[in-house]
Amino acid sequence: MPLGFTVVRQYERMVVLRWGHLNRVVSAGFRIVIPIMEDARKVDLRERVQKVPTQKYITADNVVVDMDFVIYYRIIEEQAEQAVLNVQNFEQAVVNLAVATLRAVIGNTSLANALAERERIRDALQLRLDEVTGRWAVKVSQVEINEIDPPPGVKAAMERQKSADAIKTAEITESEGHRQAQINRAEGEKQAAILQAEGKRQSEILQAEGDQQAAVLRAEGFSTALDKIFQVASGIDSKTLSLQYFEVLKQLGSSPATKFIFPMEFTSMLRPFLNLGGNGGQGQEVKE
Repeated sequence: MPLGFTVVRQYERMVVLRWGHLNRVVSAGFRIVIPIMEDARKVDLRERVQKVPTQKYITADNVVVDMDFVIYYRIIEEQAEQAVLNVQNFEQAVVNLAVATLRAVIGNTSLANALAERERIRDALQLRLDEVTGRWAVKVSQVEINEIDPPPGVKAAMERQKSADAIKTAEITESEGHRQAQINRAEGEKQAAILQAEGKRQSEILQAEGDQQAAVLRAEGFSTALDKIFQVASGIDSKTLSLQYFEVLKQLGSSPATKFIFPMEFTSMLRPFLNLGGNGGQGQEVKE
């Protein structure tokens, strides 16, 4: 620096060499550099975005693919002097290292895996870069693979295979749907038959229970009627029974018959009435 005066910005650090040896690393502000004696170099701490142009890479199954990617990296502030002392041009070094590392990663990966596992390739590339760039005070924060482009012939074959797989999947899905529909219909018919049989069985059970209950009720009614008849019959005395006999005789007398047959018990049934008449002053007694 010819004038010996410089301004270090907020996002910069300045590495100062005195007589060729590291003297100091200064932060932002107005700084003085002694001409001839000291040599200073500024280091930008901001994150850099470096796009690596499209290049050809060979996969493990010998397919040449075109790839391009982007690297995000920055200088570690506490080790800013290493970006000056350990490497001549850390930006070019990072790009060249990234290309070489990606060739090694892709060389161990088949085309199918490279297309399906882009994130794994990205993580592997970032990890290998970090192992080397640390000695330059460079931190690789992110790597993004934009595109993996196989040759036209391979791409057409892949499209045909993709179309065939899609047709196969559609046919499998259709047959599986048809099979499931048949299963559902069979299950529905089975369930309907079970429900119908269960309903018929339940109806027969209810009908049998109803018949049984009706029979029980009829038996209970008949038993109750017999009990009532027995209670009434047991309460009838001899006088009431005699009156019933007289009523029967009256009905017999009104008939055209000329002969009457009286049972032996008839005289005994008339005794209370005859005795009742004798107590009234007749004094007569009927003898059997």
